Amino acid sequence: MDKWLYRALIALSVIGLLVAIYMTIYKVLNNDAMCLGSGDCSTVNASPYSEVNGIPVGAVGVIGYAAILATLYFEKRNRFFQENGALILFGLALTGFIFTVWLVYVEIAILKALCPFCVTSQVAMTIIFIIAVIRLIKQTQD
Repeated sequence: MDKWLYRALIALSVIGLLVAIYMTIYKVLNNDAMCLGSGDCSTVNASPYSEVNGIPVGAVGVIGYAAILATLYFEKRNRFFQENGALILFGLALTGFIFTVWLVYVEIAILKALCPFCVTSQVAMTIIFIIAVIRLIKQTQD
């Protein structure tokens, strides 16, 4: 099962990373043609909540998903990460999940707009968090 969880984490992190890269490019280029489906992407992208201290939220996601992937990579190759990887991953996932909850609140309660790309990333990060919790619990039981 742990192998399945590991593979699921990699797949979800790659999906999240690709979405975050896409949204960063969308934010930097400000190209509304990149918004697929409803116009809610444009609403979210143009809002003041689409940046953190001038850094696009998508770029924050790129860093977060890359850190998760790096942790997973080093878990197989480095003794420190073999012993502490589940806890490090949990910390990264918890941070990402808290940020995700904030972004969902902003989209629903404040902007009243749901960007399908953002929702994809939010679902991926939520599942990553759930798997990180499962892995951490399993590690403490071993």
